[in-house]
Amino acid sequence: MSTSTSTLDDDTVQYPRRWAAMAVLVLGFTLDLLNVTIVNVGLPAIQADLGGTPAQVGWIATAYLLAFAATLITAARVGDLWGRKRVFLAGLGLFALAGAWSALANSPGELIASRAAQGAAAAILAPQVLSSLFVLFRGPERATVLGIFGVVAGLAQAGGLLLGGVLVTADVAGLGWRAIFWISVPAALVLLGLGAWLIPENRGEGALRPRWLAAIGVTAGLVAIVFPLLEGRTYDWAPWTWLLLIVGVAIVALIAVGENRDAAGRAGALLPLDLLRTRTSSAALAVQLVAFAAFSGFLLVFVLWLQEGQGYTALRAGVVTVAFSAGGLAIAPLVGNLTVRFGRFAVLAGALFGAVGTVAVLGAATTASTDVNPWVLAPGLFVVGVGINLVQPPLTTLFLSTVPPRYAGSASGIWTTGQQFGGAIGVAALSAVFFGVAADGDYQSALTACALTIVAALVVSAGLCLLLPAQPTAAQPAVADESLSDAAVPEVAILPVGEPAQGNH
Repeated sequence: MSTSTSTLDDDTVQYPRRWAAMAVLVLGFTLDLLNVTIVNVGLPAIQADLGGTPAQVGWIATAYLLAFAATLITAARVGDLWGRKRVFLAGLGLFALAGAWSALANSPGELIASRAAQGAAAAILAPQVLSSLFVLFRGPERATVLGIFGVVAGLAQAGGLLLGGVLVTADVAGLGWRAIFWISVPAALVLLGLGAWLIPENRGEGALRPRWLAAIGVTAGLVAIVFPLLEGRTYDWAPWTWLLLIVGVAIVALIAVGENRDAAGRAGALLPLDLLRTRTSSAALAVQLVAFAAFSGFLLVFVLWLQEGQGYTALRAGVVTVAFSAGGLAIAPLVGNLTVRFGRFAVLAGALFGAVGTVAVLGAATTASTDVNPWVLAPGLFVVGVGINLVQPPLTTLFLSTVPPRYAGSASGIWTTGQQFGGAIGVAALSAVFFGVAADGDYQSALTACALTIVAALVVSAGLCLLLPAQPTAAQPAVADESLSDAAVPEVAILPVGEPAQGNH
């Protein structure tokens, strides 16, 4: 594991332009957050223009998250070795190129490829942000910066759906849906120029070297897992689709076991199995995977239902989701105290809030045939927003509280990767359910099927919470002070609102 070092963290000298550098770093990360959800409201317009099967529509939404998850840990290690400024700027440049490619795409396949490239670029720049901020700032300033980071990140993620709706509906310069991708290009290029000027270089001492072959193998395994979920219906769930799913799981498992077979391998393993040897860590990862599959899938299918089933414009659909974001913003100031006071029961309550909110949204939806009043949807959306922000910060604290200090950086990277992969699984599976049921135009039944699936997943995750310890253990402070060698991004990465959970870094 590495320890972040550079001339910047000298005890007596701080970089004079650190606040300007912080602005560039945080805005760069904001581009990533916006692009997680901005595409959701544009999917109907994209399909109308480019055509494509329902599975391809699901791939457009999933490719970004999947590529992000597959690239994240390796990118963090590359930044430690080669310099975080250099890798951050490279990520911005690639992000701009991939955004332009997405905007110019002329087929669903091309757009899927460009979205995957953009997700990988986002994963290259993202881990450099928090690592650099920890070097640039100390003491009370660091706490202030993390607060700013959390607020901006939460607002950016929440704004993705709304901004996407504005751009698609406004048809800026006649670009239609392509505007949601073009908007990132000049922003990334401006930040690239400012970053080259303002951000100082910093590296990690004793950084872990990337495991390139392991990373390639894990990527192949993750794709093999997701492919049947999206394409299984296309091929009538032929036996080979189930076999591919099993093969994908086996590939990831074999790589993990192979890397951890001796002490030397465990020291730099991409997937350190020691992190899963306690009931707390394995249960927390299971809760996260299931819960975020549900929450991420909810955002996608709800917006699709509004536009395809209710005739909402992209803008109107984006505005409706503000209630979801408001719920997260309302609970965010209380999450820290709730975590300390209630521990695992805060996570359990969040999962149940999500389930109850989903039922409320479904109940409101079934009372209307078309053009449902957005106000009747707002209470349920608000409750779901509360739920997602009640789950993640306490769950992160519980997970990291039992991680040995030597694995702090790897644990943070694995945690965020798991979150992104959970999101990819949820988007893939629920988009397949939605389009499968809605094949004959019955979008109401499609929403019902997805909502019941989401509720079931959240109830399962609530049950898994009982395997967690009642409260974080005393190991938490040690973890919090460790390095960020594999630390990626705070858990707001796919949240509509929130802040970096304490103890994550």
